[in-house]
Order: sequence, then structure tokens, then C-alpha cells
Amino acid sequence: MDKKSILLSQVVMTFIMAATMSGIMGLVNVGPSMEWLRGWPLQFVIAWPIAFCLTMVAWPASMALTGKIVGARSEAGASRSS
Repeated sequence: MDKKSILLSQVVMTFIMAATMSGIMGLVNVGPSMEWLRGWPLQFVIAWPIAFCLTMVAWPASMALTGKIVGARSEAGASRSS
């Protein structure tokens, strides 16, 4: 995947995650009310940049870990096939 696609994917993914998580956590904390609806946009505006910055660090680590897990499974499957 090229760098532009990776960046766009992280923007979209963090937007979705920040919107849903800030909304759900606010709903759990305050309950369905006007207070919740008023607070959600601010919580989202705070959460989105944090989520994006964290994915810039976590995504490469996650991909490396995934590669090791999938690689270990592929190697185990190849040795069983032999």
C-alpha cells in the first residue's frame, strides 16, 4: 500500500473510531440526554487528533506484529505440509 493510501486510511479509520467511541462513551457516562448531544462534538474534536497520532505509532507496530503472527502460522503450516 502506498503512503498516500495508508495516510487516507488512517484518517478515515480514526474519524470513524473517534466518532463512535466518543459518542458511545459519552452516552454510557451521561445517558441519552441533551447534555450528551451537546458534549459529543467537543469530545470528538479532542479524540480524533489523539486517535490519529496514536495510529501513526501503533499502525506500524501492529503491522509488524501481524506479520510475525501470520508468518509464524504460515511457517507452521508449511512444515506440517512437508
